[in-house]
Amino acid sequence: MIHLYQNNGYNIVLDVNSGSVHVVDELAYDVIGFLEKDNPLHAVESLRDEGTKAKLFAAFEDGYTLTNPKGSPAPQGHELRNALGYTREDVCDVLEAVIELTKEGRLFARDVYEDFIDVVKQRKTVVKALCLHIAHDCNLACKYCFAEEGEYHGRRALMSFEVGRKALDFLIANSGSRRNLEVDFFGGEPLMNWQVVKDLVAYGREQEKLHDKHFRFTLTTNGVLLDEEVQEFVNKEMDNVVLSLDGRKEVNDRMRPFRNGKGSYDLIVPKFQRLAESRGQQKYYIRGTFTRQNLDFAKDVMHFVDLGFKQISIEPVVGEDSDPYAIRECDLPDIFREYDVLAKTMVERERAGKGFTFFHFMIDLEGGPCVSKRLSGCGSGTEYLAVTPWGDLYPCHQFVGQEEFLMGNVDAGITKPEIADEFRSCSVYSKEKCRNCFAKFYCSGGCMANSYKFHQTIHDTYDVSCEMERKRVECAIMIKAALAEA
Repeated sequence: MIHLYQNNGYNIVLDVNSGSVHVVDELAYDVIGFLEKDNPLHAVESLRDEGTKAKLFAAFEDGYTLTNPKGSPAPQGHELRNALGYTREDVCDVLEAVIELTKEGRLFARDVYEDFIDVVKQRKTVVKALCLHIAHDCNLACKYCFAEEGEYHGRRALMSFEVGRKALDFLIANSGSRRNLEVDFFGGEPLMNWQVVKDLVAYGREQEKLHDKHFRFTLTTNGVLLDEEVQEFVNKEMDNVVLSLDGRKEVNDRMRPFRNGKGSYDLIVPKFQRLAESRGQQKYYIRGTFTRQNLDFAKDVMHFVDLGFKQISIEPVVGEDSDPYAIRECDLPDIFREYDVLAKTMVERERAGKGFTFFHFMIDLEGGPCVSKRLSGCGSGTEYLAVTPWGDLYPCHQFVGQEEFLMGNVDAGITKPEIADEFRSCSVYSKEKCRNCFAKFYCSGGCMANSYKFHQTIHDTYDVSCEMERKRVECAIMIKAALAEA
């Protein structure tokens, strides 16, 4: 499968199955496009076989016309060109290069990943990460909150140390030979249960020595209760911190107010700036959400940059069409333009030595995730689980409170392995929309929770999100191409 697109003046050819990216001139772009779309031979084998070279040339010559640029018959001695103005010699040179790249597996590569599906499905459940809902309560009233201001379709509650301890014991017992384990303190707002966070980190450090494990703790916070004591502890113990802020003051305060309606921006921003600086602008993300009320979200990204932040993420909201803030299909052209603006700005800033990281444009063209991750994504329901304050286990934080996805609890373990089996069977090949999508190995089929929200099955996709993901992949590759050229 080949994906061709043009962005910021670059002609880009992505070979989906090999992951190879080619920045080409217009002639090569047109020739490869012809072969992908109109080549009557179609079969990839034909491009690998030296004996078919003549057939390929002949197939492309079918697109030639003996005309001059004005469309009249070519005069004697006029160079034979096709309708796009390329000579046969030019085209043959490109075809030679295409054949060589195909032999090397960097163009028209076979899809070898589908052969691994059965292996992925048969993997045992080895849990490597937990999302601890340390607090089903919050001191903000964000208007788009999927967690219902921390309640998660249930009741307000704080996790006890005892439940948290059992959760860490469960993780250790179900992690197999994996040494590095991940625990995210999540909410609601986890700083509302700060003492338990500290106690669980201390308990985890004790267990590391006993079981030859290493915990990578992270914290997701709105910053309201962030103070010097919290900052000191976080910098000592947390591998990563996610700081929730939506961007410009008017944008943030509209969507992330206190319960009395007052905005949170002025209180939170100085705290986040101090924390980011104290961590050397590393191992954190300032994380925002954009809605249809700020489709000019590139301005919010640059506002973060102006505030001094270097690690940035602003993600699209997920909501029903009836929600006034929800992104709709008609918003996509504006969103695409915004991603283009942001990508071009990032190239300019990087070249000027003032670069920053934007999470959704991070892409690894050389290594990337393992095969199972490429095919099945985040590992929710199998490698990654969420734990409620009372110890119930769910496939991820977005399924919490939906009883049909209750997998077990920290006392009894996983009591419904069939749920894990269902999530394990979910892949880019179980979703018809993914099979012919060029971005499938980058998004790994998208968010299963969003699929269920809109289609009542995890084996589908949230179409609006897919469109945005495809655009982000294109922009990310363009940035790589532009910086490699520089």
